[in-house]
Amino acid sequence: MKKIVALTGAGISAESGLATFRGSDGLWEGHRIEDVATPEGWAKNPALVLDFYNQRRAAARAAQPNAGHLALAGLEDQFEVVVITQNVDDLHERAGSTRVLHLHGKLFESRSSRHEELVYPMSGDRIQLGENCAQGYQLRPNIVWFGEAVPMMEVAMEEVETADLLLVVGTSLQVYPAAGLVDYVPRNAPIYVIDPSRPPVASRPRLHFITEPATTGLPHVARELRQELADE
Repeated sequence: MKKIVALTGAGISAESGLATFRGSDGLWEGHRIEDVATPEGWAKNPALVLDFYNQRRAAARAAQPNAGHLALAGLEDQFEVVVITQNVDDLHERAGSTRVLHLHGKLFESRSSRHEELVYPMSGDRIQLGENCAQGYQLRPNIVWFGEAVPMMEVAMEEVETADLLLVVGTSLQVYPAAGLVDYVPRNAPIYVIDPSRPPVASRPRLHFITEPATTGLPHVARELRQELADE
């Protein structure tokens, strides 16, 4: 069974109505990135950071997977599919994808602000100030903030190195180290870049640009891949 690895970013979530982490004005939902997505912002004003992610959680819960998420999940009936996402929402899982690796953490988990291995699933949308882990330390969102290590990066590299085909969907390829994953794809593996804005990818054989949003581009590519499989 051929292995498809999909690297997805904010663009696919934006098509479900979720604000991308950095707008054209450099803000995320009216906030400076430094204030709500860095360890320094957390140290300065944890109440603001908690409230910010409580709002993001409520928005994500109200959003629905779109045709792009569904097309990607649907490929699992004929391919081995691994989704490596920079998104922290759960729309891939809700669409039916069964192997999803979250590079930047999960919105619907909390973790200890002191012991990062203490991670808890969340049933509600809110983490409150004064809500502590089992060791008595304040809970924080289980999100990888700017300036923090990306613990799933090595696993992601290994998945990309064994891909027969890479899909790059809705990501500007501007955020590192995630953007560097493209460099780990086997030389003979096709890459499909699905994005209206044509993010920068070094020229190579079998590189295809689909300049469409995920909701139309992914179903299009999925149909093409199924046809190729049928023709083999």
